[in-house]
Amino acid sequence: MVETTGGGPQDGAAEVLDRPLPDGVRRRVVQIVADGFGGLTVAELPAQLRQYARFTPSRRAKFAGNAMAAALETDPLFRQRIGEKLREAQPELTGALDSGSPPPAADPLDVAAAAYVLRPPGWVKLVAAAGEEVQRADAERADEETRAELERLRAELDRAREHTRSETERLRAELDATKRESDSLHRKLRSALADVKRGEAALRKLRGEMEAVRADGQAQVSAAESETRRLKARLGETEAALEAARRAAREGRSVEDMRVRLLLDTVLDAAQGLRRELALPPVSVRPAETVDAVEPGRMTPKDIAARALSEDDPAVLDQLLALPQAHLVVDGYNVTKTGYPQMPLEKQRLRLLGQLAQLAAQTGAEVTCVFDGAELAAPVLLAPPRGVRVLFSKPGVTADELIRQLVRAEPPGRPVIVASTDREVADGVARAGARPVASAVLLKRLS
Repeated sequence: MVETTGGGPQDGAAEVLDRPLPDGVRRRVVQIVADGFGGLTVAELPAQLRQYARFTPSRRAKFAGNAMAAALETDPLFRQRIGEKLREAQPELTGALDSGSPPPAADPLDVAAAAYVLRPPGWVKLVAAAGEEVQRADAERADEETRAELERLRAELDRAREHTRSETERLRAELDATKRESDSLHRKLRSALADVKRGEAALRKLRGEMEAVRADGQAQVSAAESETRRLKARLGETEAALEAARRAAREGRSVEDMRVRLLLDTVLDAAQGLRRELALPPVSVRPAETVDAVEPGRMTPKDIAARALSEDDPAVLDQLLALPQAHLVVDGYNVTKTGYPQMPLEKQRLRLLGQLAQLAAQTGAEVTCVFDGAELAAPVLLAPPRGVRVLFSKPGVTADELIRQLVRAEPPGRPVIVASTDREVADGVARAGARPVASAVLLKRLS
């Protein structure tokens, strides 16, 4: 540490600056710290400044100015080290400050910044004097700029007054010419207004005549349009009635033909099946065979009763499906939720349809599986297996109602079997002529 003459740095350290550091002095202080920063080791720097150790002096002053100023104010050891670097860089200025006589030709900001770092006796007065000098210089510079601006504004005012005078004279001349032209235009306007009034009177007369002609034409057009609409309405009603009659005749004929043909196929297949079942010999009946008696080896009524099957026997379903033109209608979810309710609906459908496809292939019967469409969040993308018709009920229609519609669509006499445990469905299809079978019977047959 460099010793100073006079009272020494200890005398100036007790002084306190009772006002903010002037901006110019603060910038010079930050620059002094930034210049001396690079000559210190990392260990000699305060902890908050070590992150800026590798910055250049300009970047250090830009990004760490506040931190360096705060460290210089609060850390006497750091201020002492920066003062030593300043004495090495500017020995003449620092020597003059230590002797108590700053050089008169030096910049007041440099003197105040060096005094703030070195803290010689009377440094507060030097900083305050530098601040006052800077304020005085700023005031003088502002006064000079104000005087120059005032002179410029006076010159502009003189030019504006001269321009206003010439512009006023020109406008007065134009106003006189405009007044003369306006008088002429007023005379022409009065003449034109008279012509306009005469034209408006003639136009009103023509408008009255045109309105009368237009009203007459509109009345005729309205009458013609009304008659046209009436004729078009009658023509549309006639065409709709004709098309409805044609469609009803065509649909009625096709539906009745289909029902009659299906019933005829049923009767023929039943006759052929009865012939195969009875296995009648190709001989005529003998008179002795018409006598009621019990022959040796014949089955008694007791034996025949023993052949009856219970309602839950899967063999009942096989006998029903063996009937000619048999149609099996399956209440899909009723069957799957009876047999395997723990599975998701998609897997329930796939499992049931696969088993029904095997049943259709084995029996040759027509198989229709009905699912309730109300339980679906979106349309089902499903490829029905071969031999099985898959139907989903429409919105607002339950699967039970769709099953009853399918049964009613069949001709009387065709064997229709409905697999469902729903008592309402079973009773309804039974009244329509179908044979209800419990879902458990179908599941036993499928397994």
